[in-house]
Amino acid sequence: MLETKDILETITMIQDENLDVRTITMGISLLDCCHSDIETMCDKVYDKITGYARNLVDTGCQIEREYGIPIINKRISITPAAMILASCEKKDAVRLAITLEKAARECGVNFLGGFSALVQKGFGPGDKELLEAIPQALSETDHICSSVNIGSTKAGINMDAVGIMGNVVSETARLTADRGCIGPAKLVVFCNAPEDNPFMAGAFHGAGEPDCVINVGVSGPGVVRAALKKADSGMDLTGVADLVKKTAFKITRMGQLVATQASKRLNVPFGIVDLSLAPTPAVGDSVAYILEEMGLEKCGCHGTTAALALLNDAVKKGGVMASSHVGGLSGAFIPVTEDAGMIAAARCGALSITKLEAMTAVCSVGLDMINIPGDTPPEVISAIIADEAAIGMVNSKTTAVRVVPAIGKKVGDELSFGGLLGGGPVMPVSTYSPAKFIRRGGRIPAPMQSLKN
Repeated sequence: MLETKDILETITMIQDENLDVRTITMGISLLDCCHSDIETMCDKVYDKITGYARNLVDTGCQIEREYGIPIINKRISITPAAMILASCEKKDAVRLAITLEKAARECGVNFLGGFSALVQKGFGPGDKELLEAIPQALSETDHICSSVNIGSTKAGINMDAVGIMGNVVSETARLTADRGCIGPAKLVVFCNAPEDNPFMAGAFHGAGEPDCVINVGVSGPGVVRAALKKADSGMDLTGVADLVKKTAFKITRMGQLVATQASKRLNVPFGIVDLSLAPTPAVGDSVAYILEEMGLEKCGCHGTTAALALLNDAVKKGGVMASSHVGGLSGAFIPVTEDAGMIAAARCGALSITKLEAMTAVCSVGLDMINIPGDTPPEVISAIIADEAAIGMVNSKTTAVRVVPAIGKKVGDELSFGGLLGGGPVMPVSTYSPAKFIRRGGRIPAPMQSLKN
């Protein structure tokens, strides 16, 4: 039974502490849309997406009104586009991206993810065509998000793909320079990408998923921070971990309710609840502020990695107790431009890319939404991707890179995207060249821990 105290506590979380359901994401398999003719395939893709997702936004808004729970985004993820391009004689990836944009607009969603390729072990039919098309596709669409998985613990790291992606990120920034270099903000490069992630820009509908599924992403950094602020200042770190677990449990239960209702009303199977502390530029809705509430003077100082490890673990433990279907990336996100505390720490110099890289060893994703100088060579971007993939590969966890070369801007300048993507300072990167290393290509072999079966 619900008690009045619990109901009032949830209302406070929503009204004063930025608790929300960040996204309802409908995953749709497009494997049955494959066809040798690109136009026929695009017609089938459009019809299937709009057929399944035509009521997604209305259903989300209806649940929002009935339960008083803010649902910020309604999104779609699809089978990695390179898989369905493989069947086409003319592999026109840009044509497919434009079809996906048309479907996204028709359904009224915020983003559609899955303009993606999985190339951790090599390139299959359609993969290189998709990678080459990413800059143009993201420059000619507004709602399409792209991701590429270049490594895994099982396969190692495809350094040929890493080399390509440095150029892809640079070119995508150049083609969208007139719009604040927004293109790379919709592009993420993964190691160990999950197949059921509801969050953009990395969402795609994995090959092992059902024909259609509902995944929900919940977010509550402000709630966790508020709970810590109200706690006894003398509480030890074991008590802090327990408090975060209990708070994460409550947040996840709300997400489970929304996911169950959306699944029932759309007549689509419920997939997972992703409990990720996904911050926003809103004051108080910050992972960095949670770490500072634990006792750090500023996010990025020594001790930050340890505090983040505690937070990430406690969030996952609380979420697992609240739902039998927790998945995706569940944990703490550290996207710099989307987190008010991270932005402040980067501006004052407390937070560097080097420190962020260390933090990614214990958080849920990786180097996320970081503005770098616009003249950064593609080989440096590739090397950043390789370093982050190595952390994911060796530690059997998901890592990712989403960096934005700020064309025409230098270290200390500001680049803003608006909305949830936020904005922030251009951060310095090492100017020493890794070009010769990147040009070697080949594969970094999988580590010993890949031999688990």
